[in-house]
Amino acid sequence: MIAPWLESLAASPWALVLMFALVVADALLVVVPGEAAVTAFGALAIAHGTPPLWAVIVVAASAALCGDALCYLVGRTVGTTRWAWMRGPRVQAAFAWAARRLDGNAAVVLFTARFIPFARLAVGVTAGATGVRAARFFPLAACAATAWAAYQALVGAVIAAIVPGGPVVVVAVSVAVAIAFGMTIDALLARRVGPQVPSASAVQSRGPSEPAG
Repeated sequence: MIAPWLESLAASPWALVLMFALVVADALLVVVPGEAAVTAFGALAIAHGTPPLWAVIVVAASAALCGDALCYLVGRTVGTTRWAWMRGPRVQAAFAWAARRLDGNAAVVLFTARFIPFARLAVGVTAGATGVRAARFFPLAACAATAWAAYQALVGAVIAAIVPGGPVVVVAVSVAVAIAFGMTIDALLARRVGPQVPSASAVQSRGPSEPAG
């Protein structure tokens, strides 16, 4: 039953809409599996033929940029202390780290943070809150979003090309690999940019997905 459902989903005009929604939601809620969704659709592009791989990358990049824009807008309109989840010591440390890095080398921090779920939220919100010009932020965010989308989709495509089996096997393996890669990159980059930046796992129990207070 799962295989026909996956094939139907892949052929549906709503497939990319669903992926777009998941990636945008991932920008603010962190726990939404945006990366896994892009990798899964990248795998389906090869295993099933639809949706096209180029469309997966374009839609994922657009959604990631929209998510970054939402974070930037939150920072610009709300700041970094208004909501309860923002005032925790780990989150405030992440905002402080983002402010220092944005002041020094915005391009590097935007590309690095794009691959760390909570760090990219912190960078986007901080960029808006500290008045980083939109003309500077959005071109860099667009390049980072495109690189991230291509990476995630191509991971799924490569797995689909080398792993035997139908869509169910390919998607299951690609999602498992995406999660493993994501956790590894999350840990390595978080360690590289500094221990004050919480990894995604550190905010699973308390983060932007909890109600504001």
